[in-house]
Amino acid sequence: MQVTKIIGNQGVPNKEKHQYTEEELQHEYDYIRALHMTKKLLEKELITLDEFNKIMKLNRQYFSPNLVEIMP
Repeated sequence: MQVTKIIGNQGVPNKEKHQYTEEELQHEYDYIRALHMTKKLLEKELITLDEFNKIMKLNRQYFSPNLVEIMP
């Protein structure tokens, strides 16, 4: 097995850190809550998969989540 030591930030884009505002963090939290509630509706078969996808599309537009890309 070969191990390569990475020194510095070679090949890593230099991306400036974004300081999130209280409002942006609240939108993230609200989006996650909406996601969990919508998943429960789907699990209980109160909505269809198509309705779930439509609701989540609207939620992404309304809440504009930034951190959702790194969440499971």
